[in-house]
Amino acid sequence: MGQTKSLIAWIETVPESEAQGELKRAYRRAGDPGSGQVDHIMKIHSLNPASMIDHLHLYKTLMYAESPLTRVQRELIGVVVSAINRCEY
Repeated sequence: MGQTKSLIAWIETVPESEAQGELKRAYRRAGDPGSGQVDHIMKIHSLNPASMIDHLHLYKTLMYAESPLTRVQRELIGVVVSAINRCEY
């Protein structure tokens, strides 16, 4: 399985087209249901598919589970933190 460097991360990643086995299954879970594309923030886990699934679970828990914060408030926190960190996401 060949590996390419991502354009936005300094971490080697495996393209969706080259994913096999456990990684292919992880990409299916983490990818966009319509296009199948996997966000870079998830793709950085491509050398360790188990960590991708754990990251996905954490994200869904933080963003969708019961909370005193609304979904909008959670998204705003993400935007502010990304802006402070000069993150492109």
